Amino acid sequence: MTLDPRLQQIADAQPYPLVFATISGAHLYGFPSPDSDFDLRGAHVLPLPKVVGLTLSDETVEDSRVIDGLEMDIVSHDVRKFFGLLLKKNGYVLEQVLSPLVVRTSAAHEELRAIADDCVTRHHAHHYLGFSETQWKLWQKESPRRIKPLLYVYRVLLTGIWLMRTGEVQANVTVLNREFRLPQIDDLVARKTAGAEQQTIEDQDMAVHERAYGSLSSQLEEARDSSKLRERPSEATFAQLDDLLVRLRTSSGKGT
Repeated sequence: MTLDPRLQQIADAQPYPLVFATISGAHLYGFPSPDSDFDLRGAHVLPLPKVVGLTLSDETVEDSRVIDGLEMDIVSHDVRKFFGLLLKKNGYVLEQVLSPLVVRTSAAHEELRAIADDCVTRHHAHHYLGFSETQWKLWQKESPRRIKPLLYVYRVLLTGIWLMRTGEVQANVTVLNREFRLPQIDDLVARKTAGAEQQTIEDQDMAVHERAYGSLSSQLEEARDSSKLRERPSEATFAQLDDLLVRLRTSSGKGT
């Protein structure tokens, strides 16, 4: 997709230098509605005076408001926090750093993308299983039930299965469904992208989604158990992130 040029201006206006800024959320997942907001995610570099004192502020910067006519949801972590999350079984940061919807990049971002591939482990399945279970339970309690959270459940499960099978991060549910071929997903995406953010579904469709949720959850567990992915990031991966962090910090917080 072609990104709105205003997003670059919004990235330029962030309070700290950005190593990268990418788009996450519905635009990344392949089902933005005409009124969807833009989820801008990134990693910034706090200057030395901010990190050597007794207190640490702005480790995470958040901003949700309309900027230049765009409804924005902005979250950026300082590189030390972001790298720490990357070393854990956190699928969100993997998807952010590897997102193809790039608003701001840098040489450090390209280096980080290569390192991120080595951070993928079989235990990332727990992230996707946990998130899908939470979203599923919340969605079952909704009245009326919305399409958006249901698509999040499908997207998370398919992303997790694909990651366990291939080691590749793919967050776009439409791309994933070329492999899984679940007809209800194409229908849900078509309705979500053509309508408003709060589109709902009919109760008579519940049985289809319940069966699919159970089947995909089992497939993700099986893919995790049979996965050839590593158990944890290697010491070399840790050392690469540590070296990159030191270089970013000692270069006066320049992300480019």
